[in-house]
Formats: sequence, structure tokens, C-alpha cells
Amino acid sequence: MAGRGDNGPTIGIDLGMTYSCVAVWQQNRAEIIAEDQGNRTTPSCVAFTGSQRFIGTEAKNQMVMNPTNTVFDVKRLIGRRFSDLSVQNDMQLWPFKVIAGIGDKPVIVVQYKGQEKQFAAEEITSMILVKLHEIAESYLGCAVMDAVITVPAYFTDCQREATKIVGVIASLDLMCLINEPTAAAIAYGLEKRSNTEKKVLIFDLGGGTFDVSVLTIDKGIFEVKATAGDAHLGGEDLDNRMVCHVIQELKRKHHKDISGNPNKMRKLKVACERAKRILSSTNNATIEIDNLFEDTNFSLTITRDSFEELNMDLFAKCVETIKKCLKDAKMDKSSIHEVVLVGGSTRIPIVQQLLQEFFNGKQLCKSINPDEAVAYGVAAQAAMVRGEGNEKLNGMLLLDIAPLSIGLELGTGNMNVLIPRNTVIPTKKNRIVSAIPSKPRGSIMVY
Repeated sequence: MAGRGDNGPTIGIDLGMTYSCVAVWQQNRAEIIAEDQGNRTTPSCVAFTGSQRFIGTEAKNQMVMNPTNTVFDVKRLIGRRFSDLSVQNDMQLWPFKVIAGIGDKPVIVVQYKGQEKQFAAEEITSMILVKLHEIAESYLGCAVMDAVITVPAYFTDCQREATKIVGVIASLDLMCLINEPTAAAIAYGLEKRSNTEKKVLIFDLGGGTFDVSVLTIDKGIFEVKATAGDAHLGGEDLDNRMVCHVIQELKRKHHKDISGNPNKMRKLKVACERAKRILSSTNNATIEIDNLFEDTNFSLTITRDSFEELNMDLFAKCVETIKKCLKDAKMDKSSIHEVVLVGGSTRIPIVQQLLQEFFNGKQLCKSINPDEAVAYGVAAQAAMVRGEGNEKLNGMLLLDIAPLSIGLELGTGNMNVLIPRNTVIPTKKNRIVSAIPSKPRGSIMVY
């Protein structure tokens, strides 16, 4: 049962693709728990060496010197098949090795303590979760067993089930999962309390996933009306576009191809990510890499305009997703009271510009920390699940929806939808179907 007294406090975990964050509800507020080096977010990264395993900041520091044994972006493998096109595309830019395991499951291969080791994506992710668990216990000074974990709103059922398995491997009692934009909406609602109904659009563009959710918030009742998104769109994809651009420039100007060299590719990726961040505050950034090839230093200046041009189709996709979400919610953009920015990639100027243009010049809500909003909200949800009754959470109610349609696969290969997407949950529906003797029986599918 949730909130057992002997399990200590229930923690909230924002399990992100590039960074993760752990928080707890204390003294009528969410407390973001810093790691041992003082950072309030922890890199979602695991590195293996001949003698040690590093997790978080220490692992990220291994990326350039030990790229083939430093694992990141693992959230993109959770609940997916090795043969998925997205996995195959991502593998082209990862320095670490991924192979097909049993049942077409992706398996990560590293060298650890002088031996080849193979790990499922769930195992690597559980290591990150264990690190966050340890950070929380060290801060709280007591054992913690219960947790609420966030997932992208557009995660499939397979990806959600895989996340639950991660919790089991990490020896945590998982109370529930909560969608990331919904958690961010809770953070917004707690900070911007109002006695009148507000229609809020959460725009959540993180390191690897993109979600849009439309909610109504009225006197502590959070009702999700619609959600849309892309579980494979985020800051990493913007970095990768720049990486591919530089690779082409190297081929064109220097007739060199570094795409097969993990060390050089990792150096390039780090330099491109740094340049992307700089371009959020200036119009030009220089991608500089020492000894990129034949002891020759490499330097390339990229402008904000060229960065935007490289990624404009991805930015346009964000706007189209907003349109879809508003249509599903049966709302006009003029009825939205607040557009709330969540996720580090919302700091990119063109993202904010396109949003303001779409909403006819409306000022965007930037008052909540885009890196910590999800963790803040999930900590509040954890306290509510636990049944903590303090004045700030008293009377709060969350009404979420199923982001994807759920149904049965028929003998024809088509899906018979039982629960349409954007149905308020929990929900239950029964339907009688006839099994065709010569064909497999129907099974639950999520699209």
C-alpha cells in the first residue's frame, strides 16, 4: 500500500534522458535534492572502466576520454526493439556498441574490469535510478522505499512497462508513473494558484522527448484535456543535426571522414552541444576541437541563423504538434491563458519566437525553472499518493488521460480500438471479440 509508515518518505524522480532529478515534499514545499557535488540535476549517464563504474557527473566526465564505455541517451532504448528505425538511426552517432539481444531487444556492450559485459537498457537505467535513490537517502538520513517516477506523455505501453521494470531492478516500490508535462502543470498550479479556471498549455521540450499537454486548472483540480508529442525529439536531435553538418563540412573542405572514429565523434558532439548553448545568448559560436585529425586543430564558426535553418523542420514540427493538441482538446489558441515552458531546450530563442508568433504575441510563462519543474511536480504527486495532508496539497485532484489509443490486434492485423487516446483515466471498457481458430488470439496493443 502506498505511503507505508516504515518506508520513509515517498520521493519523486524526474528520470530524464540527458539529466535526471530527485525531489521530496517537505515543510509544505518540494525540495530538489542536490547530488554530492552540489548539482541539482544528475547526468543520465553511466561509464565503465577497467576498475570502476561511474554514474552521473563522474560518468559524463568520461565521455571524451572513454567514449565506447560511456553510455548515455539510454532512455531512447527503453521499451524499443533493436530493429526499430529510430534505434538504428541513433546507433550511427553513439560511440558505444549496441547489438540485438533475445527477442530483438537492444543490448549495450561495454568493457568493464577487463571483460566484455552486456546490459539491457533497463539495467543501465536502473543504475541511474539507484544513484538518485542514494542521493535521496543521504539527504534525508533514512531509508526510502517508495517513489513516483515521470515518463514522457507520449511513451508507449511497452516503454512504460519497461520503466516499471527499471524501478523493480533498482529495488524501489514504484507507487505510480506520472506524465512529465502533467507534473510540470502541478508545479505551475502550485506556484500560480488562482480561484478561477485557467486553461494552460505545457510545452515540454527536453533533451530527448517533446510533449505538449493542454489542461484546465480550477481550484486545485488539474484536468488534462489532451496531449500530443514525440518521444524521439529533443535537444539531442538538434545537436546531432549540427554534428552531421560539421561531418559534411569536413568531407567537403578537408576530404576527411571521422564518422567511424568514436573518440573524434564524441569530441565533436560535446563541442556542438556547447555551441548550441552559446547560440541561445549570442548570434555566433565557434566549434573548436583540438587534434581532430592528423594533429590538426579544427575550428568552424556557426551562426544562430544557420543553426535554426539546420533544425527548422523540427521546430516546425513542434508547432504542428501544438495545433494537433489544441484540436484534440477542442480549444482555440485564443482561449489559452498561459503557455508554460518546460525543459532545457525551451531556452532556444527560435523556439520561444515561434511559440509567441503562434499565440499572437502572448507572453510565455518562464517563472518556473524549466530544468526542475517536472521534479517539483512529481514530488508533490508523490506526497499526494502517500496521503500527506498539508494545506498546500489539500483538495488537489489530478485527472489524467491515456495519451495513446489502446485496443486489440485482430486476425487481419488491424487494431480494434477499445480506449481512444485522450480518454480520462482510470477507465474500463469491455468488448466481446471472437477468436478465429486458425489465427492468433487478439492481444492488447498501444498505438
